[in-house]
Amino acid sequence: MIPPLALRLLRRTRAGAGGRARVAPRSIYILPTAQGLLFAAILLLMLIGSINYANNLGFLLTFLLTGLGVVAIYHTWANLAWVELFPGRCEPVFAGQQAHFEIRLENRRRTPRPGIQLQLGASDPATCDLTGQTTLILPLASTRRGHLTLPRFTLSTRYPMGLLRAWTYIELDQCCLVYPRPGPRIPAADTPDYSRSQRGDRGVGVGDFVGLRPYRDGDSIKHIHWKALARERGLLTKQFGGDRSERRWLDWDALAGLDTEQRLSALCRGVIDATQQQLEYGLRLPGTEIPPGRDPAHRQRCLRALALYGEQP
Repeated sequence: MIPPLALRLLRRTRAGAGGRARVAPRSIYILPTAQGLLFAAILLLMLIGSINYANNLGFLLTFLLTGLGVVAIYHTWANLAWVELFPGRCEPVFAGQQAHFEIRLENRRRTPRPGIQLQLGASDPATCDLTGQTTLILPLASTRRGHLTLPRFTLSTRYPMGLLRAWTYIELDQCCLVYPRPGPRIPAADTPDYSRSQRGDRGVGVGDFVGLRPYRDGDSIKHIHWKALARERGLLTKQFGGDRSERRWLDWDALAGLDTEQRLSALCRGVIDATQQQLEYGLRLPGTEIPPGRDPAHRQRCLRALALYGEQP
């Protein structure tokens, strides 16, 4: 762990206007790698041997290789200077899954930047040869619901000879929404409410037959198309439309005896199951009520409400 005083003195590249971060030349660290230390030790032995034997060719080769190492310092530093980074997309995940943060890199100079690496903690680095724009993915495990903020990560390179490693610390304003971990399946707390549906035959109702779809876990055996199964067409479920749709409420108060996180996990499972079964469902939380719906936007709204429950706005 970095001491607080050292953390304040740490040179970092932070996001500026528009969330974009540009690597300043003075924020780059450079140290020799193991190969670089071995290279320096060999040069020292060559210098000692040249002095001992007064060998002019030995001096020439030693100074030539030393100059090559000095030039490598500049090229390693220049490979990172003025690289621009800005956050990309990060799809929401459920607690316990890995979040994948998209980091976009941009090279404004004409020459490419080979061997660019992004690394988050002890995970495997993401590598690219940067020409123009490219996108790299940084994975991060999520442990709890809410907003998962991307921590400080490292931008580094060992170009061109691998003798030196240049790196800088990057801080971007990027976060991922983490839904609650889905709990076990729960029985329905209420009976279906068959009410008027404004979606007509596109709903899941009990009126006219509108088609077939593949069988899903939880489908009623009364709706299985047995003739299709006998014809070896697979297990299919009949879909019915009309002017009535099955509506359910996922209610916080119906889960008495569970703590807060267990209730959120159970309600998250209820949202997933209702979506799979194409039910029209609503969500009731303390201080929040989301009217019934069934489209993808409604699902995301419900899961977002569960993920951010109890957090300060």
